Amino acid sequence: MKGLMKNAMKNAMKDATKDTTKEMAMEMAMETMTETTMERTKGTMKDIPVVHAAARTIGGVAVGSVGLGAMPLSVEGRPDEDQAMATIHAALDAGVRLIDTADSYHWHAGEVGHNERLIARALAAYGRGSEEVLVATKGGRGRPGDGSWTVNGDPRHLRRAAEASAARLGVEAIGLYQLHKPDPAVPFADSVGALRDLADAGTIRMAGLSNVDREQIGIAQEILGPYLVSVQNRFSPAHQSTRDTLDLCTELGLAFLPWSPLGGISLSAVDDPGTGAPTPDSPFHALARARGVSPQQVCLAWHLARSPVVVPIPGARRPASIRDSAAAAGLTLSAEEVAGLCL
Repeated sequence: MKGLMKNAMKNAMKDATKDTTKEMAMEMAMETMTETTMERTKGTMKDIPVVHAAARTIGGVAVGSVGLGAMPLSVEGRPDEDQAMATIHAALDAGVRLIDTADSYHWHAGEVGHNERLIARALAAYGRGSEEVLVATKGGRGRPGDGSWTVNGDPRHLRRAAEASAARLGVEAIGLYQLHKPDPAVPFADSVGALRDLADAGTIRMAGLSNVDREQIGIAQEILGPYLVSVQNRFSPAHQSTRDTLDLCTELGLAFLPWSPLGGISLSAVDDPGTGAPTPDSPFHALARARGVSPQQVCLAWHLARSPVVVPIPGARRPASIRDSAAAAGLTLSAEEVAGLCL
């Protein structure tokens, strides 16, 4: 993994300018598609791109089509360690090569890095092929243990947090390190500048952003250059307000990692406990019945059909859940089916 990511970054950095970096990133993204067709949607003038779910890349690193959002394995309602380890191993068995985590993914006070340590143990125990897994972690948020979340984008904190995350993951350099959320009390450019410092120092290999808008993506690109490879925003059938950032990532060739990608289809760890179960009569459920698969698979296939840069990261607490999610890589939707799911 170390050699693979090092070579990928060297290739990305070589003779990089703003324009050539965009072109190179988009070319790599397009190469991950087995086929792209443009078909007219009946009754509309909108072209629907049908992107087949071939393996995706992040910064030149192959990560498969669907990742694992590991947050549910460490927060409220988390499974015991045996089940959590089995879930991660089931993901790897199913071909998942991207695991998303954060230093703030824990339940109780004093457990900072719980999820990172769990992932490190699971990868070490798995052995074969684990070096091919890209672990993407995040810094800049905290959990005091009362269920609330805090934000800290101070550059000094981010540098310390990244170093601590690398130690917990047992790596010399973090594969992908993401700013978890912009801090309104800290200039955004200063927080992103800390990621540039970490990349220049070799503490991280690639950088990403989370919970950002188009303007912030542009600012970060100016500061990070080719180190910037991904954006992680909430996006799902029920939450599409960040569609413009997905479109921008497609244009720039940046990986787009939708968090809580099953919103509107099933409940997730980020939903309020009092939230009612999603309705079972949505177009996603109807298509799932017609295709003989789960609504979750249809939803993830819908994500993959939207753009070659999309890598959804559904959460899971059980091996069966991530096996089902990973199977979405083999589910191709037609243009008509995609159009029917456009809410």
